[in-house]
Amino acid sequence: MASEFRMRRMVEFADTDMAGIMYFANYFKFMESVEHAFFRSLGFSAHGGDGAQTWGWARRNASMSYERPLHYEDEVELHIRVIEKRTKAIVYETCFLLDTPEGQLEVARGTITAVCVEKTDSGGMRAVTMPPEVNAAIQAC
Repeated sequence: MASEFRMRRMVEFADTDMAGIMYFANYFKFMESVEHAFFRSLGFSAHGGDGAQTWGWARRNASMSYERPLHYEDEVELHIRVIEKRTKAIVYETCFLLDTPEGQLEVARGTITAVCVEKTDSGGMRAVTMPPEVNAAIQAC
């Protein structure tokens, strides 16, 4: 069972503002990319099923604390940890770690509560128990 995952990602020009500083909302995109990579590392996709049984992970809550900006071409380590697992939801915490001459520095930290959902016949979605294989593969730290 897995409870954490790490990957590295470079800040691209499109992630930044005109000053070359990573735009605040793009931190959430980075958090989602490490979440999807975590799922892939376990042999799953962040979305599954077929036809009427399509399921995925809707966002219920998201927050971010910024300590230091990331800049164009910074390579950041994203460390995602499952801090809570419920029958229908997973709470993740992602640390953004930057290598500096003084050592690795945490520049931001965010959390996301993701709820397992499936599409309804009317086109909406409803919370459902996560698939058993996903539940068996993931544990909280």
